[in-house]
Amino acid sequence: MHALTYHGNKDVRVETVPDPELRDADDIILRVTATAICGSDLHIFRGKIPGVREGDVLGHEFMGVVESAGRGVTEVAKGDRVVIPFVIACGECFFCKLGEHAACECTNTGSGTALNRHDVRPPAALFGYGSLYGSIPGGQAEYVRVPHANVGPLRIPDELSDEQVLFLSDILPTGYQATINAAVRRGTSVAIFGAGPVGLMAAACCRMMGAERIFMVDHHPYRLDFAARTYDVQPINFDEQDDPVAEIVEATAGRGVDACIDAVGFEAKGSIAETVLTTVKLEGSSGTALRQCIAACRRGGVISVAGVYAGVLHAFLFGDAFDKGLHFAMGQTHVQRYLPELLYAVQEGRLHPEAIISHQLPLQEAAKGYAMFNDKQDDCRKVILTP
Repeated sequence: MHALTYHGNKDVRVETVPDPELRDADDIILRVTATAICGSDLHIFRGKIPGVREGDVLGHEFMGVVESAGRGVTEVAKGDRVVIPFVIACGECFFCKLGEHAACECTNTGSGTALNRHDVRPPAALFGYGSLYGSIPGGQAEYVRVPHANVGPLRIPDELSDEQVLFLSDILPTGYQATINAAVRRGTSVAIFGAGPVGLMAAACCRMMGAERIFMVDHHPYRLDFAARTYDVQPINFDEQDDPVAEIVEATAGRGVDACIDAVGFEAKGSIAETVLTTVKLEGSSGTALRQCIAACRRGGVISVAGVYAGVLHAFLFGDAFDKGLHFAMGQTHVQRYLPELLYAVQEGRLHPEAIISHQLPLQEAAKGYAMFNDKQDDCRKVILTP
């Protein structure tokens, strides 16, 4: 089959690789009908994620049709059209029973390591994200093996297009969890840092949940313009506004917003000091977006972190967060928990995730799609690939 493979920093290629095969009783083989390039894929593309090897198949946002199923598969059958969560969960462990699927204890059997010596278990496996997350080949391919297929794959009604439901695999539940973690409800004011796909999905979910006022901070005019038109956000371009936090605080009677959502993460443009520290491996992430969230949030407010972080942060400002009595919520998305309610919201027309799609390309042009998305060419918001 054809699949997109990794070959180093900014080097991805569509190559012929062996077809996937059923290995375990609860595996399925999926014929991929649509897959997407995620912002998290760009971390790999830029060589920022350890444990991704040459030849690894990338991609964790995908859907398709079940081609074959192991003898232990009971929840889906051959011919079913399904969306696949990017998190692979067993459904039976301590964390899965709590609905915390991203902390599943059983699926990451690769060379992934725990975060520290007191945490003996690695996180759940993810599709297409290297050995740290289970060495599971991804879905930017014609076919993919889906393990633990009784937990996660979601049947899609025929009346919904691939474009309407594809983002149930990752960015829509990620934006939704960020909104829930931010305690957004009717009347809430919220600032979203980052107008990429997750930030845009968070804005959509904030609107659905009744947020009264949404500020969105980014520096790409085309993304901010889209967010303003589509989700009625108040855009703030930090290349034009020297102090976006001051604008947010001034606009909220000097208090700050009720909640901030960090949809940027560890690759935020940092200070000169942060650039030096990351270069010499003394820190793993820029703390720029998180510092702005802390400053823009009112006392007693919430910081919801959807962006990916790694390693040590420079100038975390923990004292400021303590003094303001801020609440923090963060982590990988428990996708399986949210899928039924989000599918229902799409069916009812309360969410239109397909609105963010800007480019659709054949899988053979995946490398072009990565470069376009990475370099923000042609007003690229989100790229869909069709095998």
